[in-house]
Amino acid sequence: MGLLITFVLGLFILIGVFLVKISKNTKLIENLSISVALGCMISLAVSDLFPEIYETFSNKIYLIIIFVVIGVLILKLLDIFIPEHDHEHGLSHECTEENLLHIGIVSTIAIVLHNIIEGMAVYSITTESVKVGLLMALGVGLHNIPMGMVIYSTLKKEAKKKRILMIFLSTISTFIGGLLMTLISSLISDFVIGILLCLTLGMIIYIVFFELLPHVLHSKNKILSIIGILIGILIIVISSMFE
Repeated sequence: MGLLITFVLGLFILIGVFLVKISKNTKLIENLSISVALGCMISLAVSDLFPEIYETFSNKIYLIIIFVVIGVLILKLLDIFIPEHDHEHGLSHECTEENLLHIGIVSTIAIVLHNIIEGMAVYSITTESVKVGLLMALGVGLHNIPMGMVIYSTLKKEAKKKRILMIFLSTISTFIGGLLMTLISSLISDFVIGILLCLTLGMIIYIVFFELLPHVLHSKNKILSIIGILIGILIIVISSMFE
């Protein structure tokens, strides 16, 4: 089940590619997907992830802090290599084709590494709880839609084979992360699972505060953002009723 979820998770990249390809104005869809992802991830961290981590490390709060911080730093290091992808602040009309190609290639490499780690995290959580794994996958997937937009937008003038290769690598990367976890899962103890959950929480904190929240705050359509956040929260609340 974990491998299937990580495979489907990668398809959200293709949704972003598809939206850019068929639409002249994707801002509305992008804002909504990011707002829903923000609501999902905040609720997931508070209602599911943190309680499970606390149960594992109840007497070792310092370990929670250490590994959560490491999780934040992991994504920070990877995101250093992803150029600013907010439409209001990046990819301006002044960019040359060479600059766009550079942005596209560097972004793809960073996104692949980023998604491999996230795929490992989602797979690990799914082995503990399929429901929590699905909810995290939804939050990460919605966050990946704008990434698909970035990749296609910056590489759409490139040769078709190169463009397809970059999109394919980005799409399959979360599945690769899940596959890696499958291969080493027999070597992982409950303590290691707890560490992975802490790393995942750190990643969610980074995505929420450094990627999703700034985008929502800069959005001109505040009502749409609020609706999206409420939808994300509602998804988590409704799912909790079926536990």
